Amino acid sequence: MAVLITDTCINCAACEPECPNQAIYEPGADWSMADGTSLSGMVTLLDGREVDADERQDPISHDFYFIVPDKCTECVGFHDEEQCIAFCPVPDCIIPDPDHEDTEDELSARQEFLHG
Repeated sequence: MAVLITDTCINCAACEPECPNQAIYEPGADWSMADGTSLSGMVTLLDGREVDADERQDPISHDFYFIVPDKCTECVGFHDEEQCIAFCPVPDCIIPDPDHEDTEDELSARQEFLHG
């Protein structure tokens, strides 16, 4: 499953540079699927939704760092563990996202999709 940053986040930014997918953004930041990936133009996400990868999206949080679930691979294909969790100084600040459960195969497919 993707992971999420909880409201215990102290906005230290330790997690952001560690994400190989650039799925982590600072509070209030707009984002796109193209940021840090090989995606560009109209793409079909793995769930079937069509999006413009270059289009800027509204922030998911204005209060603390956030993770874009469609870009999170739990570091599959890059590292043996989630780097955001490994570098976060706040225990249990970054947790599994119960709304975005993914199998290892789905995470691998997302990594391949994002970085082709």
